[in-house]
Amino acid sequence: MPILIVNTATGCGFTPQYDELQDLYELHQKDGLEILDFPCNQFGEQAPGSDEEIHSFCTGRYGITFPQFAKIDVNGENAIPLYKYLTENTTFEGFSGPMGIILKPIVKKMDKDYKNNGNIKWNFTKFLIDRNGEIAARFEPTESLDKVKAKVEEVL
Repeated sequence: MPILIVNTATGCGFTPQYDELQDLYELHQKDGLEILDFPCNQFGEQAPGSDEEIHSFCTGRYGITFPQFAKIDVNGENAIPLYKYLTENTTFEGFSGPMGIILKPIVKKMDKDYKNNGNIKWNFTKFLIDRNGEIAARFEPTESLDKVKAKVEEVL
């Protein structure tokens, strides 16, 4: 089954992507798509609150029905093994659009070498895993959800 893995935050400019992710899930869950939501507070501390508060916010405000896990770290020594694997086996794809212009200086302050490593740069980075368990794509948070949807449909 294809899986879309996303690190999320409830207080981020990208938080409205929950709507599009839920739409994608409703459209393709019957085809085997799973979306796995991993809240993370490593970027601007934009995922405050307990796991229960985060889940309540996401289900109440955005109506998400895909699996949501406990808050994790995606970078650094406390990163969970899944994210260590994802970041070690992909590269940063670059930011796009107006939000990319805003994010570049913020991310550069956090990681001077950000362009040259696979670390997660911000909330709502997405990884698509195909039916064979291989990483099919990495999408930075500024990437259009239409491109994500097109790639999901390609691997379905």
